[in-house]
Amino acid sequence: MNRKRNDAIGVIITIIILVLLVFLSNLQIEKISYIENAFSKIVMPIQSGLTYIKNKFQGNNEYFANLDNLKQENNELKQRNSELEEQLRQLEMIESENKTLKEYLNLSEQYKQYTTIPAYIINKDTSNYSKIFVINVGSKNGIEKNMIVIAAEGLVGHVISVTDNTAKIQTIIDSSNVVSATIENSGDHVICRGMIENRKLKATYVSTTTTLIQGEKIYSSGMGGIYPKGIYIGTIKEIVDTKNITDRYFIVETAVDFENLETVLVIKN
Repeated sequence: MNRKRNDAIGVIITIIILVLLVFLSNLQIEKISYIENAFSKIVMPIQSGLTYIKNKFQGNNEYFANLDNLKQENNELKQRNSELEEQLRQLEMIESENKTLKEYLNLSEQYKQYTTIPAYIINKDTSNYSKIFVINVGSKNGIEKNMIVIAAEGLVGHVISVTDNTAKIQTIIDSSNVVSATIENSGDHVICRGMIENRKLKATYVSTTTTLIQGEKIYSSGMGGIYPKGIYIGTIKEIVDTKNITDRYFIVETAVDFENLETVLVIKN
C-alpha cells in the first residue's frame, strides 16, 4: 500500500512539471525569464516538499520493515530459548536418574549378601511421633509387609503396609519402633526405640557391667523382632547416668540422614 502511494506522488509531480512546460512553450520569449523566476519560486519549494514527503514515506517503509524483522527475530529467539530450557530440564532429569542408578549400584554392591529391591522415597510423613516414609514400589514389585529397608549408611526401617505400586516404611526413628541392638566392643544387647527428635534413638536395658564409650558403633543384633543381625544403626551420642544404675541409658545418633534420604533398598530374603 505504501509503495502505491509513493508511485502516485511521483506521477503527480511528473504531471505538474509537464503542464508547466506546455504552458511555458506558449508564452513569448521575453516573458520566459520572468516566468522562470516565478516558476522557480513556486515550483521548487513544492518539489522540495514533495521530495521530502516521498523520502519520509520511504524511510517509514524501511522502519516498519526493520520492525517486522525485529519481531520475527524476537519470536525466533523466544522459540529457541524455550527449546534450550526444555533440553536443560531433560538433562537435569537424566542427571538425576544417573545419580539414582549410581546410588542403587553402590547399595547393591554394599549389601550383595542380600537379595534386594531398589526404591526411592516419594513421600514423608514426619509428625512429632510418627516417622513414616512412602516408597515407589509395592506388591507388583515383590514387596511384602515386614521386609527390611536399608540405605547406604545403615538401617532405615521396615515395611508396614503395601499397595500394588507403593509401600509404607516405618523408620527406626519412629517412636513406636523398637530395634534389638548390639554394642560393638562389648557385644552386649540393648533395646533401641525411636525418639521425637530426628535421627535419635534411646537405648535402654543396658547391662550394669557394660562399659559405654561415646562414639561406639551400634548394630542390629538379630535377637527377636524382624531385623537381621549386623546392620549398622549408628553411634553412641550421649550417655545418661541415673541414680539407679539399672535405669541408665544412652542416646544413639543414627547413621542414616532421614531428612535427606532419597534412595533405599528393600531386603527381599
